[in-house]
Amino acid sequence: MVRIRMQRFGRRNRPFYRIAAIDQRAQREGLVLEQLGWFDPLAKDPAKQIELNEERVKHWIGVGAQPSETMRDMLAKRQLVDVAAWEADRAKARKVIEAKVAAAPKEAPKKA
Repeated sequence: MVRIRMQRFGRRNRPFYRIAAIDQRAQREGLVLEQLGWFDPLAKDPAKQIELNEERVKHWIGVGAQPSETMRDMLAKRQLVDVAAWEADRAKARKVIEAKVAAAPKEAPKKA
């Protein structure tokens, strides 16, 4: 299966990511099928943080590529994936987390 995910580049404390279509079994810096853009999380201007070839992203999603969780969030904000399904998955994940927190035993405070 092909995944749309980010590859980390840059140096320590200065991350830079390339967005690429990659085989799911490949390593993070493995063989890339196609470069789709880049993401610079430290850029001051939000408009300059991400550069994305939206036409090619739509093509890869159309042929069955699955975006990673982070990329799915980014693509949903740009209306490139089904936003209703994205919101439903996010709500389901929140409910699971809340259930785990509620089920966790409460620790009694230790007396000194």
